[in-house]
Amino acid sequence: QVQVVESGGGLVQPGGSLRLSCAASGIIFSAYATAWYRQVPGKERELVAAITSGGSTNFADSVKGRFTISRDNAKNTVHLQMNSLKPEDTAVYYCNLRFRTDFWGQGTQVTVSS
Repeated sequence: QVQVVESGGGLVQPGGSLRLSCAASGIIFSAYATAWYRQVPGKERELVAAITSGGSTNFADSVKGRFTISRDNAKNTVHLQMNSLKPEDTAVYYCNLRFRTDFWGQGTQVTVSS
């Protein structure tokens, strides 16, 4: 059974940092492309950052220079380091794993507010 579990969300002030983690089990993690998406009520889910099985990364323009994504294939984890957070980064963040099919986590809330 595949499990995808996010952690690390919370409330942070503008300009602060958070590190999201995603742990997967039940799959050959190294074969999967991984990504973080986010969604706010009333809007479509949007790609924030992605990292392929080979380590290539891609970022939404809105987070370039502030967010980094990394993965540890030995630990079946992918991380999103978020710095210089802005109120518009407030959303539910979802971990996505993709290889012939998609697996999603349950999401973790990130709230940026003073």
